[in-house]
Amino acid sequence: MSEVLAALSDPARLEIVRELAKGERACGTFAVQLSHATISHHLSVLREAGVVGTRADGKQRINFLRRDEMERDFPGLLNAILKSRKQL
Repeated sequence: MSEVLAALSDPARLEIVRELAKGERACGTFAVQLSHATISHHLSVLREAGVVGTRADGKQRINFLRRDEMERDFPGLLNAILKSRKQL
């Protein structure tokens, strides 16, 4: 759980998770005001923590929120985080 909380403690990663809660996104389509390299880094941290997953779609990599796994492992945590108001 500490790895998940650490990943979600960063405001940029939290904003990425909020965007993914609305639906899957390709790497270059996030609305956060960060460079592509920085977004890739944040996605990597979130993937390593098990919060998001990635699948290939042709040349694109599609990112998605691992809702079912998060709910199974940490019931209610994702919903509580998504309801929080802290934003970039």
